[in-house]
Amino acid sequence: MNGQCAMQQEDQGQWRNAKVKKARGVKPGIYNIYTANKADKTKEHSGIILYIDKKNVYQQVGKGQYVNHDRADFAKPPEPGETKILSYNAGGKAASPR
Repeated sequence: MNGQCAMQQEDQGQWRNAKVKKARGVKPGIYNIYTANKADKTKEHSGIILYIDKKNVYQQVGKGQYVNHDRADFAKPPEPGETKILSYNAGGKAASPR
């Protein structure tokens, strides 16, 4: 959408723009991140970082497959648009993203 990322939320059966900001390298498309599953801390997750909010880091890990990581688990969260391999250390914190 013209280099912008529109975050929408459903409100009484209607989709409304909750926030609009720069897309930062995320390809145009519809990403249903509301379907994201909690990231399994025992596995590596590889894919593009789609969106970051105050609580979560959303990552696409396959076509139509998304996981969310707790933002609090990162010393510094990755940037949206970056393709990263994310894993966790024994303490449950995100290891340095590759």
